Amino acid sequence: MGEAPLAQPLAARFGRGLPTLADRFDPRANSIGLLRMALAFAVLVAHCWPLALGRSMLGSSETMRQADVGKLAVYGFFVLSGFLITSSALRFSAPRYLWHRALRILPALWVCLLVTALVVAPAIAYYERGTLDGFWGHPQGPLQYLRANWLFAMDQWTISGILRDVPYGRGIESGGPVNGSLWTLRYEVLCYFMLAALAATAVLARARGAMVLLLLGVYGVIIEDFVRGDGLAVLPAKHGVLGPYPVVGTFEKHLVIYLTFAFLLGAVAKLYAHRVPMTGWLAALAAVGVAVTARVGGFYVVGVPLLAFLLLYLAVGLPRWLHSIGRKRDYSYGVYIYAFPVQQVVALLIGVRYGFVTYLAVSSAGTLVLAALSWHLVERPAMSLKDVVVPLPLWRGDGSPAGGDLGPERATRAGVSATDAPAPPAVAAPALQPVEVQG
Repeated sequence: MGEAPLAQPLAARFGRGLPTLADRFDPRANSIGLLRMALAFAVLVAHCWPLALGRSMLGSSETMRQADVGKLAVYGFFVLSGFLITSSALRFSAPRYLWHRALRILPALWVCLLVTALVVAPAIAYYERGTLDGFWGHPQGPLQYLRANWLFAMDQWTISGILRDVPYGRGIESGGPVNGSLWTLRYEVLCYFMLAALAATAVLARARGAMVLLLLGVYGVIIEDFVRGDGLAVLPAKHGVLGPYPVVGTFEKHLVIYLTFAFLLGAVAKLYAHRVPMTGWLAALAAVGVAVTARVGGFYVVGVPLLAFLLLYLAVGLPRWLHSIGRKRDYSYGVYIYAFPVQQVVALLIGVRYGFVTYLAVSSAGTLVLAALSWHLVERPAMSLKDVVVPLPLWRGDGSPAGGDLGPERATRAGVSATDAPAPPAVAAPALQPVEVQG
């Protein structure tokens, strides 16, 4: 009897009694909405340096370009997206799952592109030139901009040569980028389709170990890049491109690998939530690890997994009074799609003439207004269509035979949100920069 505790594996004794992610995560009461909004505004702040000052991204020099504030937000969003969207892929059939994702992303994106191309861009052109002569017929005009970017491709960055005199446009003969944040959408959507395929083959529900193997396979490529790199501060190695493909354009292989890794971290955490210990002291160690790897090196190998753990802890560990932020009014996607053009306009009109804080305040206020309008006038009405009838497939994400999705009432009884929490946007600093910003 007395020898039984000694015979227990050390890992079992260590983990016994620790609360898990499954124990602590409540789909109706968590801080993911707050985290998404914080990450969205973190990108806005990080963009102030190149867009208003013509400098490198906030935190770039301090982390040897590994983990500036924009990159931290990008990877954070992909982690949270993987965690949330995996739940949706398990609950709904593939058509409904993809329908929900399309409603969450496309209508607001299309309105943003229309507003940018047909309202903002001509206003900028008139302000800069005093005329619209040549604007509409330009080879890279507004209609070409809409045609090139309507489905995430972002193959055209500028419109009719505008924004040449702002800090993030000087030296670009074709004109400054109008919305440099949208490049991450194609990678986010690629992860959505990957998850749909895994759900369709019942991997998510019946062969979850395969998800771990997939994660480890992608992680192996990242480790190989690190080992082959020079020193500790190793940036993602270039692996060439995929494509170009019709409509969606070209994918950078290294971005597919590294962003998919972050997405899979969230997805696997969701699938194995009952085995992920979730305590404050582990989160504190993760925070220290993120800071150390960002500063010294090894961020992509060690820091990104620790960042994933830290964010998931914050989602369940922050005070309950913060849980309501972003649940009924999720402005984070609107902040993502409108911040960059707003910041470019503010850089054009006043720049930092009245100080950096003024630039940041005006940019934040303008972005928040447009994000609120986007939510109330476009995003929420679009999401009201999520329960329209779609053709039922012969399978569901959980591998069961046809029988339909969980309806709102059944979903509520099952302990999940009947409204299907929207995917967090892939907010990004302009890592695929049309121009290299020097510090």
